[in-house]
Amino acid sequence: MRWKIVLKGWPQNEGSEHMSPRDEIPTLKGQDGEGSVQVHQDATMKIEGAKVFSVYGKGGIGKSTTSSNLSAAFSTMGKRVLQIGCDPKHDSTFTLTGHLQPTVIDILKEVDFHPEELRPEDFMTEGYGGVMCVEAGGPPAGTGCGGYVVGQTVKLLKQHHMLEDTDVVIFDVLGDVVCGGFAAPLQHADRAVIVTANDFDSIYAMNRIIAAVQAKSANYKVRLAGCVANRSRETDEVDRYCDVVGFKRIAHMPDVDAIRRSRLKKKTLFEMDDDEDIVRCRAEYVRLAETLWAGTDPLAPAPMEDRDIFELLGFD
Repeated sequence: MRWKIVLKGWPQNEGSEHMSPRDEIPTLKGQDGEGSVQVHQDATMKIEGAKVFSVYGKGGIGKSTTSSNLSAAFSTMGKRVLQIGCDPKHDSTFTLTGHLQPTVIDILKEVDFHPEELRPEDFMTEGYGGVMCVEAGGPPAGTGCGGYVVGQTVKLLKQHHMLEDTDVVIFDVLGDVVCGGFAAPLQHADRAVIVTANDFDSIYAMNRIIAAVQAKSANYKVRLAGCVANRSRETDEVDRYCDVVGFKRIAHMPDVDAIRRSRLKKKTLFEMDDDEDIVRCRAEYVRLAETLWAGTDPLAPAPMEDRDIFELLGFD
């Protein structure tokens, strides 16, 4: 008996049993950019009514600090805020709540993935300033996809009507854009904010994130709002990069010890003593919140090739 091997997704033309996959490569034109095979967002999962922001940046650059203080700043403006942490470490919101809270995925496992058995207080905690805090979590290392986790979290929030009375939603997304799954919050966002520092590695990561957002913007409403220079005394390298690619710095958080202390105390800057540097940083977060609420221009920078970034920033 002669066996015929059929490769799923490959064209099966006459005589294809004699062909190698290299002989005829399929064209991958997905819904999320050239070459993408990601699943398109379910239209019923669209977040409506709220302004949605996704915060990205290099791992360890201060995305959670930025997101939490930004949420607190929005709350001082009287906005109803929901922050969603999208990281297996589930530490996005602990400065707002004072503790690590369980993840949506862990809680769903406890009820054998029957969301109808859950109450909002099972997966959501109210933090400083009335900010509602959710930790989506992530799949175990080496398994699953972060896109599924984000999708299940948004689905759960909609099923419990938790998005209907919300003015601002902030997705705090882990590390670099490591896969399409962790780019999933871009399917929901109006604007993407990138946190960077005034150094080569951070700007290199920002360049990749810009490319990811541009790919998503072909099929979704998300656009780039700009970048936040974080933990940086100067902003000259960030500004030089922005000038070349057509991007914009919309905030600057200096490298002050007060921010480090606030993390150790499990508090946002808005709960800290009124030291001069803390008051100054608070004002910058409020200014950033006001800028985002008022609406930013939809930026469309042209990301640089790797070699060009090295030539721009890598050498004197």
